[in-house]
Amino acid sequence: MKLFFSRHAYALLLFVAFPYTMLHLLWRARRQPAYLRHWGERFGFYPDRPAQPVIWLHAVSVGETRAAVPLVQALLARYPGYRILLTHTTPTGRATSESLFGERVLRAYLPYDYRFAVRRFVRHFRPAIGLLMETEIWPNLIDACHAGSTPVLLVNARLSARSARRYGWLGALVRSSLGKLAAVVAQTRADADRLSQLGAPHVEVAGNLKFDCAPPPAQIQAGVRLRAQLGKGRPVFVAASTREGEEALVLDALERVALPDLLTLIVPRHPQRFDEVAALLEQRGTIYQRRSAGQPVAAQTAVLLGDSMGELFAYYRAADVAFVGGSLLPFGGQNLIEAAAVGCPVLIGPHTWNFADVARQAVACGAAQRVADVAGLARELKGLLDAPLRRRQMSEAALAFSHAHRGTVQRLMQTLEVYLKPE
Repeated sequence: MKLFFSRHAYALLLFVAFPYTMLHLLWRARRQPAYLRHWGERFGFYPDRPAQPVIWLHAVSVGETRAAVPLVQALLARYPGYRILLTHTTPTGRATSESLFGERVLRAYLPYDYRFAVRRFVRHFRPAIGLLMETEIWPNLIDACHAGSTPVLLVNARLSARSARRYGWLGALVRSSLGKLAAVVAQTRADADRLSQLGAPHVEVAGNLKFDCAPPPAQIQAGVRLRAQLGKGRPVFVAASTREGEEALVLDALERVALPDLLTLIVPRHPQRFDEVAALLEQRGTIYQRRSAGQPVAAQTAVLLGDSMGELFAYYRAADVAFVGGSLLPFGGQNLIEAAAVGCPVLIGPHTWNFADVARQAVACGAAQRVADVAGLARELKGLLDAPLRRRQMSEAALAFSHAHRGTVQRLMQTLEVYLKPE
């Protein structure tokens, strides 16, 4: 039975949740003090209004911000008369946009979905267009933009079957919000079909923006230097974007592999977990170093903790094999496209619904191998490290897979031309 959630019920829920929202900010600030900054923006209060017309793009956190890079670059080139506004939800997303774009764009936090806050946001920036990355459906925000004649598009949109069922329970509220979008540009046909079924009236498929994120040359060079520092004769394995509980499973798998000269780079998905993973390594008695220390990696070091930001391409370039996290435990998986873009053979777990189509195609073409559990991870990792020819074949397949799926930015820019004219 569906819950036909009304706008009145949604408003009541937001009202009741307000104290918890404040407590949530304070709680997150315990680990990330940056949550204490720019509080006013989260409720619609911003500094001076930009003089130029605004193209607004919302990228929640790090992954969406990195995925937006080729789109932002194309917008800057095509529409120099506009200011690009990037909004975020997390401090790490905001910090990522600062490192990627500097002063070339404006940045702010997107306000919480309270009517008073989103109306202030729309009145302040008066965006010529709004682009929401991936799966951001905020009823009051979309309603305020619709009332202010700001066309809003959901771009690089993805919606897993699991998320579609959850949204489906909200019934008319989600249908009404999707109905007010100017368009939805989905990653895959499956995403498009699920969004259409929920009520999105204008849906097209353009592919995944992440395929258009070319590895920065500086990162490739950094990866080559890192590999030279680690030792070309030493096998290197990277466990990237790991989530809570997965680092312990990776360490269990490494005990089964039992290669004494193997160096493993563990790169947690969220920076606030760096210290937690360091504590786990100490508890296990693992000889490790922190990447942030900047010291040469000693021969006896078993694990290099990747506690740095913006180096994932370099880690993949330096590795012989990668495991992409969020997939051994039921988190839905993380993005494997970055590993494929530098030709790194990929191992993934069974839980990849967030990137279902990408994972399926990568496995089908030989760019990735799926494992079921810790034993499978250990078996496939050792098998690949012992088989240089197979690694080379997977590397070539990964590069071909990455190149074959590019072109999303060009298709998306053609869609935007309906709503934007060069100034």
